[in-house]
Amino acid sequence: MSAPTKMALRFPKGRFAMLSVYSFTGAAIVASTIFSLLLFLSLDDNPLMQWLFGALAVIFEAGKFYAWYEFGERRAHGNYVGALSALAFYLILALISIGGSIGGINSATNAAQSEQRQAQAQIDAYNRQINAIEQQITLNNQAAERYIELDRIATGVARLQKENNQLRKEQQQLALERDSLPAVAQGSILGLISNLANTLGVSADQAQSWLVIFLSVLLDVFAAFFVGVIGEEQRFRHWYRHPHATPPTPLNTKESSRVNEIDTESTTPSEVPNEDLDSPYADIKAALAAKTLRCSKKAVMAEYALSQEAVDTLFTHLQQQGLVAKKPNHHYHWVG
Repeated sequence: MSAPTKMALRFPKGRFAMLSVYSFTGAAIVASTIFSLLLFLSLDDNPLMQWLFGALAVIFEAGKFYAWYEFGERRAHGNYVGALSALAFYLILALISIGGSIGGINSATNAAQSEQRQAQAQIDAYNRQINAIEQQITLNNQAAERYIELDRIATGVARLQKENNQLRKEQQQLALERDSLPAVAQGSILGLISNLANTLGVSADQAQSWLVIFLSVLLDVFAAFFVGVIGEEQRFRHWYRHPHATPPTPLNTKESSRVNEIDTESTTPSEVPNEDLDSPYADIKAALAAKTLRCSKKAVMAEYALSQEAVDTLFTHLQQQGLVAKKPNHHYHWVG
C-alpha cells in the first residue's frame, strides 16, 4: 500500500488521549462558567435574582459549547446552511461569555490591586504625618532664630527647643510604626501587568484591560477547540465502527474513486470482481500470496480503505477460486 494512503488512515485516539481531552475541556468550561457567574451574580444583591442570573450564566455557557458542537456536526454532514446558523448562535453566546469572563477576571484583578492600594495608603498616611512634623520643626527653628534676634533666648528659644525634642520623638515613633508594617506583596498578576505596561509604554489600567481581554478570548478559543476535537473524534469512531458509512474526512481523489468503484461492484454479490491490472484486487491477491499482507478481512480493509461489503465479496470470490480457506475458528488462511 502506498504511503499517502496509509497516512490518510488513522485509528481512534487512545484512553489517555481522550482522558486528557475531556479533562482540558471540562476545566476550560468550568473556568469560563465561574468567571461568567462572577459577573452575573454581581448584577443584583437579591438572593432570588442572583440565583436566576447564575442559572442564566450556566445556560449561556452550556448553550454556547453545544452550539459549537452542533456547528461541527452539521458541517460534517454537509448542511452548510444549518452550520452557519449554529455558528451565528455560537458567536452571540460567545460574546456574552467573553464579556462575563472579562468582568470576572477584571474583578479578581481589581481585588488584588485594592489590597495593594490599602497597604500603600497606610504607608502614605505615616509619611504625611512625618512630613507634617518635619514642617513644624522647621517653623519652630525659624521662630527660634527670630527670638535670638530679639534677645529672648531664655524664654522663647528654650521652649521651642523643648517642643522640637518632643516632635522628634513623635517623628521617630511614627517612622518605627511605618517600618514595622508588613511588606506589600506584589502578586504574579500585578507583576505581569506592571511589566506589560512598561514594555508597551502604556498605563497600568490599559495593560490590565488588554491582558483581561486576551485571557478571556483565549479561554473561549481553548474550550471551543477541545469541544471540536471531541465532536470530530465521536464522528470518526462512528465511521470506524461502520466502515460502509461515509468517512468524516474524505480521502484523496484517487483513493475515493477506488473505493467508489469497489462499492459499485460489490452491490451485486454474484458479480465477479474485476481482476485487471489497474484493479486493487490484483494487488491484494499478490500481497496475500507473497505473505506481505495478513490474510484477514480487517487487515485488507485497513490497508486498502475498502468497505466491509467489498472485502466480503473479495474473500468469497477467493474462496470460490480455492485460494483462501476458512479455519475452524473462522479465520482465513492463504492456500493458493
